[in-house]
Amino acid sequence: MEDLKVKSNQAHLSKSLLDIMKTNISQYFMFIALIVIMIFFTVTTDGVFISSRNISNLINQMGYIAVLAVGMTLIIVIRHIELSVGYLAGFLGAFSAIALTFWGWPIYAVIPAVMILGILAGLLTATPVAKLGVPAFVSTMAAGLIFRGALLLVTMGTGTIVIRDPVFNAIGNGYIPDLPLGGFLPGKHKLTLIIGLIGIILSILSAIKSRRTKLSYNFQVPSFGLFIAQLVLISGLIGYISWILSGYNGISWSLVILLLVVAVFQFITTKTPLGRHIYAVGGNPEAAELSGISVSKITYIVFAAMGLLSSLSGIMYASRLRSATTTAGLGFETDAIAAAFVGGVSAAGGVGTITGSIIGALVMMSLTSGMNLMNIDISIQYIVRGAVLVLAVVFDRITRRNQ
Repeated sequence: MEDLKVKSNQAHLSKSLLDIMKTNISQYFMFIALIVIMIFFTVTTDGVFISSRNISNLINQMGYIAVLAVGMTLIIVIRHIELSVGYLAGFLGAFSAIALTFWGWPIYAVIPAVMILGILAGLLTATPVAKLGVPAFVSTMAAGLIFRGALLLVTMGTGTIVIRDPVFNAIGNGYIPDLPLGGFLPGKHKLTLIIGLIGIILSILSAIKSRRTKLSYNFQVPSFGLFIAQLVLISGLIGYISWILSGYNGISWSLVILLLVVAVFQFITTKTPLGRHIYAVGGNPEAAELSGISVSKITYIVFAAMGLLSSLSGIMYASRLRSATTTAGLGFETDAIAAAFVGGVSAAGGVGTITGSIIGALVMMSLTSGMNLMNIDISIQYIVRGAVLVLAVVFDRITRRNQ
């Protein structure tokens, strides 16, 4: 009798696991791909890939692309594409450098000014799309050429502009200070470990609250045992990353900015009417318009948010290099689009998450970092990254057709 009960429980667990996998197949595939990539490069680089220093550098290099990927996610969700964000980021990074270096503006004036310019640029780019029905790829391609010309124009006389402001440069290169706890855990960044512990607690509380909410509406949820296993896995991942980062200067300011961006846009897309309207427009623009949602207004808002995040990306990149260059922003839009698609955003619109795109950015940057450590030729790197992007889009089409 007990054997039959055990077999019944195992069958129930297997069915629950399969149901969850079918419902969230894109996200699970993405996590599996990330784990496989990280294990592969850890083995092939004799552990250098997973070292504290490399992971810290990888996250800093990912920051400005991941910020763009957040905005690109919303753009693709409403069935558009944005090809100007790379050169817009480069131009606004150069504007920051000029304002700091030649005009003598204080940093607390430069950053808001650049963000306002980014929002205005996003609104201008959106106008032909929202008002005249011009395809977004045409409008944004034209805007990209304009921003590219503007970047060359402002750097024509000086070339590379070196930024010497220590506060500005700390955005892309600095780390949060540690707590003075003496000899406790020598060689580890204590504040990073504390933040990691807080992150684990918050993730557990959020998961419990979400599960209770779903149960109150009679939604399907994983079995309790599987739910506990998910909590253990997520908590272990957060704890492991915190431990790795604590071994080399701790959490960077780039990561802090990225986490704040993710938190804000995750809240907007999941907890507000605006977020529901964005996904409604992406799911069916005509039905959304008939239900009272202004498609043009949503288009303006999303493109303005993309412009804001482009300005932030430009600031982070200029700070990372401690300079503004004539080639800044080259290929950023491609990396952001790739991160969004690899992270589970559907090319058909209406589907995609902020956190998924961050994982997608981590996948793409892990590929780049790992191949660099293996001294793989840049031509092969481009081929591999292109193949991964194609696989992600094909996988999306297949899963959507099956569902």
